[in-house]
Amino acid sequence: MADKRMTWVEHLADLRRRILYTLAVFVVVLGGCLGWVAHIYRYLVSPVTRAGYTLMVVSPGEVVRVYLSVGGVAAVGLTLPFALYQLWRFVAPGLTPVEQRYALRLLPAAAVMFVLGVLFAWFVIFPTLLHFLLHLAAANFQVMLRAGSYFSFLANVCLPFGFIFELPLAVVFLTRMGLLTPRWLRRNRRYAYLVSVVLGVLISPPELISHLSVVLPMICLYELSIGLSLLVQRRQQQAAHTAASRP
Repeated sequence: MADKRMTWVEHLADLRRRILYTLAVFVVVLGGCLGWVAHIYRYLVSPVTRAGYTLMVVSPGEVVRVYLSVGGVAAVGLTLPFALYQLWRFVAPGLTPVEQRYALRLLPAAAVMFVLGVLFAWFVIFPTLLHFLLHLAAANFQVMLRAGSYFSFLANVCLPFGFIFELPLAVVFLTRMGLLTPRWLRRNRRYAYLVSVVLGVLISPPELISHLSVVLPMICLYELSIGLSLLVQRRQQQAAHTAASRP
């Protein structure tokens, strides 16, 4: 039986329904996160408390904004798997069976790599950077940390690494689409290394260990991307050779 094709209006209705499902789940999860927001808050400020500092607020309303921000970010992270599932259910009817299998592998991997990037920044980069900046500030200033500024700084450090860790998957996708090749990646390796060094120096404290803790993972991700690109290319060549050899 032929697949039923959806009209444009039906596509919009399906999209609206899945957005509402995702928002409903987000609201429920947000309520749970706000119930545990004090525990989440204490965990996220643990690097500051271990250093002997306490966050401050300058108005009663800032307390509400900070708690809502903490609970909201936690809720977004917990809702992400369900949102990706709804995205998959929306786009799957328009994909071929091969594309569906590829997307099923790609979406969970993208979520995992993003989480790994954030965790790497949280456990490795952020504590090192925070320790250096607090030590530098304490040498000449009286350090008073606002809660809103602290969480903004935390997000600006951790979230970019989530996207940086998506590099291997992006390379795999572009290689599969024929827009990148392992040869091109190897030929431009020195430029990629230069960009990694510049970014690592800019976002890490001015000491060798801190620089290496940022630069080396970025270089390793680039080398991993080259290996994955080569693997995808070889599989495509094998599939094309098998198809050509069939009678």
